[in-house]
Amino acid sequence: MSRFERRDFLRAAGAGAAGVAAAGLLAGRAGAAQPAFFQHGVASGDPLPDSVLLWTRVTPSADALPGSGVGPAVDVGWQVAADSGFAQVVASGSVRTGADRDHTVKVDVRGLSPATGYHYRFLVDGVSSPVGRTSTAPAPDADVAGLRFGVVSCANWEAGYFSAYRHLAARDDLFGIVHLGDYIYEYGSGDFAAGGRIIRPNVPAHEILTLADYRMRHGLYKSDPDLRALHARFPWMIVWDDHEVANDAWSGGAENHDPVTEGPWASRLAASRQAYYEWMPVRLRADGGIHRRLRFGRLAELTLLDLRSHRSQQTSGAAVDDPARTITGDAQMDWLKSGLSASETRWRLVGNSVMISPVALGALPAYLLGPLAKLLGIPAGGLAINADQWDGYTADRREVLGHLRDHRIENTVFLTGDIHTSWANDVPLTAATYPLSPSVATEFVVPSVTSDNIDDILKVPPRSLSPIAEGVLRTTNRHVRQVELDAHGYGVLDVQQARVRMDWYALSDRTRADSGASPLMSFGTASGSQRLVRA
Repeated sequence: MSRFERRDFLRAAGAGAAGVAAAGLLAGRAGAAQPAFFQHGVASGDPLPDSVLLWTRVTPSADALPGSGVGPAVDVGWQVAADSGFAQVVASGSVRTGADRDHTVKVDVRGLSPATGYHYRFLVDGVSSPVGRTSTAPAPDADVAGLRFGVVSCANWEAGYFSAYRHLAARDDLFGIVHLGDYIYEYGSGDFAAGGRIIRPNVPAHEILTLADYRMRHGLYKSDPDLRALHARFPWMIVWDDHEVANDAWSGGAENHDPVTEGPWASRLAASRQAYYEWMPVRLRADGGIHRRLRFGRLAELTLLDLRSHRSQQTSGAAVDDPARTITGDAQMDWLKSGLSASETRWRLVGNSVMISPVALGALPAYLLGPLAKLLGIPAGGLAINADQWDGYTADRREVLGHLRDHRIENTVFLTGDIHTSWANDVPLTAATYPLSPSVATEFVVPSVTSDNIDDILKVPPRSLSPIAEGVLRTTNRHVRQVELDAHGYGVLDVQQARVRMDWYALSDRTRADSGASPLMSFGTASGSQRLVRA
């Protein structure tokens, strides 16, 4: 969703330099106790029963800053151990890195034991990185009683501090972190700050376009101590949304990309993707795609979708119902449906960067809405607020939800980010006749870590205008069980055999590095119900 579209949506709801600066900032944020070689921490991701992906970046010389393209090639050792003192090393090796990959290191460690916690580190010239902790997934046939995941999205550097990451890193009850996109933002300094106020400036200061730019911005984000701490504490399962490239990205461009002044879209996309692959602890598919599945015994399977690379360009009005339009692309749609059908786990979790539940103003009964839509040329699902979501791709949504109904697939839970606000939704087959028509899934939408929401955009005190908007949204969208438009924070997903529950947490002040956090709301869905209840 563009910052302008999002502001319009929230307003409508409310009413009815580079090199030297980077060197100083990155070194300062790294902290004096951080080994000089390892200024960007360590990370792990995509845990499988026998393997996990490990990541770090090395700074081998003072000039080898992110995006600099300079610095010597170095050999980096790595170790995985059963204990924090590394007396019981179970796997080790060495990998060479250099400026061609921005001195990043990724190691896919194999031969590990299922459902096991490990410690890991990297070594250069006898100097150790910070020690990270990670875990492998349970074996596919394991009977797992329960798992908890932190769920986050939309972390804008200039809008505040990443206290949400700090609070998650302090927990000891999580298996891992699900990040639903907008890990970085592409804007120039001041373009998308905290209600117009820059809390901490971007590096580089200009909008990022080139490979060097994207590398620098990734390096800036991983200079944040709270982000580094959360990466080092748990394995991450990540998917991108649009701001990892440019706002409102689609298969052939983006709202925030002008080919006349900013060059070919293909060049910018390639640069952003290369930097993302270098800097993020994610595995790629054999075909180069990022959509993938992770299984956790018989308890749950997590499907991570790519809803940017293959989608049609955003549109509005009745055009959103065009059956030729797609948000997934044909191949990914077939992959998604076949995976939902074949899953042998109790729960099907879908990491879904933009909201799948319909959100419309002026909802009408189906017998009136259908004829009126034809007469007036409006979308068949009602007047959608945000066509960057699945609301703008109604044929694909009908295909997914119809597949769930036709194949009697139960216990599908969509995990969503993007819109900087908190929602607990039933996902209806036909929104206009809900609750008389069935709900075929449920959806939990987590708030932003820092990015602006309704009170920030309107520049009003929290909870002054938003309760009116929330009431309107619930009244006109009866499948929306709860919505909260002001809080920044994170979610904790508790998956058990009998039910799945999301607990939302709100930060006290995103602009303070020491922000506290408190419970916001909780909803759950019982196995076989496809409906949410307040927990």
